Amino acid sequence: MRELWTSPYFGIAVSVLAFWAGEKLQKKLKSPFCNPLLFAILAIVLVLLAFDIPYESYNNGGAVINMFLAPATACLAVSIYTRIQILKENAIPILVGCTVGSLSSMGSVYVLCRLFGLDEAMTASLLPKSITTPIAVEVCQSHGGIVPVTVIAVIFTGILGSILAPYLIRIFRVKNPITAGLAIGACSHAVGTSKALELGETEGAMSGLAIGVCGIMTVVFSMVLL
Repeated sequence: MRELWTSPYFGIAVSVLAFWAGEKLQKKLKSPFCNPLLFAILAIVLVLLAFDIPYESYNNGGAVINMFLAPATACLAVSIYTRIQILKENAIPILVGCTVGSLSSMGSVYVLCRLFGLDEAMTASLLPKSITTPIAVEVCQSHGGIVPVTVIAVIFTGILGSILAPYLIRIFRVKNPITAGLAIGACSHAVGTSKALELGETEGAMSGLAIGVCGIMTVVFSMVLL
């Protein structure tokens, strides 16, 4: 059994099956709270604990999946290209919106970390929570943060954003698809963008654009705050 666990195919198979089961459950229950990513995380944790499988063994395959994270994020540029005219017409509002979104996210985290007396390492770990994982990890490492904490914060933020985004859009009566997309991408990166794509192509394109712009802004602002 140890040879099975240490094989990269084990981690890949468990990850794919868990996410597939999460998607099936979401379609059956038709509830945004049954997020496939959240279900997959919980299911994999339970499997590892139940069979006493070391995380390192699972990660032999998990690392292979993680390798495709950056290229998958870059592929969002395709949806942005399809809405290039909208981007040209609204360049300044988009830039200002993403800048304010990044400042709001990082500022709130920084203030809360100071209020609760968290040290510099924890602050650096939580500060990039609203940007995509590859950029967040680099920001964390460059400022002496704790990478696992950053990854957990990014995943939690993305899942929470994808769940709450449709409700918040309705509550605040956001009618403009550009505004909705930028807001989702600015606060919940690629996971939220997957939900934005379900809302509409324009929302998905603007959310994907916000990932890149907010990522750049976060890198710049982190050098000031940390």
